[in-house]
Amino acid sequence: MTAARCCWAAAGLLWLAGAAAAPFAYVPNEKSGSLSVIDTASDKVVGTIALGGKPRGIAASADGSLVYVSDQPSGSLLVVETGGGTVKDRIAIGESPEGVSASADGTLVAAASELANAVLLVDTRRKAVIATIRTEGKNPEHAVFSPDGRWLYVSAEDGSQVDVVDVGQRRQVAVIAVGRRPRGIGFTPDGGRAYIACELDGTVHVIDVATREPVARIAAGEFSNGVVVSPDGRRVYVSNGRGGSVSVIDVASNTVISTIAVGQRPWNMALTPDGGKLYVANGRSNSVSVIDTRTGNRLADIAVGELPWGVAIGRAVR
Repeated sequence: MTAARCCWAAAGLLWLAGAAAAPFAYVPNEKSGSLSVIDTASDKVVGTIALGGKPRGIAASADGSLVYVSDQPSGSLLVVETGGGTVKDRIAIGESPEGVSASADGTLVAAASELANAVLLVDTRRKAVIATIRTEGKNPEHAVFSPDGRWLYVSAEDGSQVDVVDVGQRRQVAVIAVGRRPRGIGFTPDGGRAYIACELDGTVHVIDVATREPVARIAAGEFSNGVVVSPDGRRVYVSNGRGGSVSVIDVASNTVISTIAVGQRPWNMALTPDGGKLYVANGRSNSVSVIDTRTGNRLADIAVGELPWGVAIGRAVR
């Protein structure tokens, strides 16, 4: 039995005791080469999957049965079964992949490739790259599908722009000027607005998706980074890397209404499907902070592996 399977088998006893109703949070740890699994009912780590390499970007499939993880050294997309904790497939996607995103219909995964300066589209049924799309912006970090799957927004870390890719046409069709070093991207559920965190400016730029025009510029915290939008579309959460905090933006007014302290160097985040809990990966604290979004209280800081990059919410399937 491998180390990954051994940890998973022990964790399975906890799930059989009744924790299966809650979703699970999956956390890639860059330096540890592992995936921590958190039961969101208890906010405890219930398993660790040894991946090796340097896992970074992560996204869950629409049904939560799989998580997709980019591995930087091997240039691979790892397909992990959430039910068994096994790496089901390894798909070659090129040099230095980082952020990944899964389409809502489950047919595609997009991966940003830093060194190739491109976005790769992976067909989840064929388990193969079906398109490599060059982008103008240098050093793409995140590539995020719009809710309808029509567009990919790609943040150019070494630029001040977001590249817009037409998924059907498999090509870039527009450039939207934003602040310096854009990082995280989040769409409102209706797909009408996109929120872009710009790290060096400490700002969030709001884009009208239909017109591709900026409609607001919001001051966030120092080194704003990750972005997630609540399922009801009323709130946007932005991690502030150097500020050690999360800014909460009210969508109706496009203003920051609260700031919540978390660990050191918060990076990427995820919300539970009901929007009730926010899980924040703290890269320099080797922890995940849990926030009750209804009260704004920090509920817990969960120790994970070294250099956690982000979080995806999936489920255990048995």
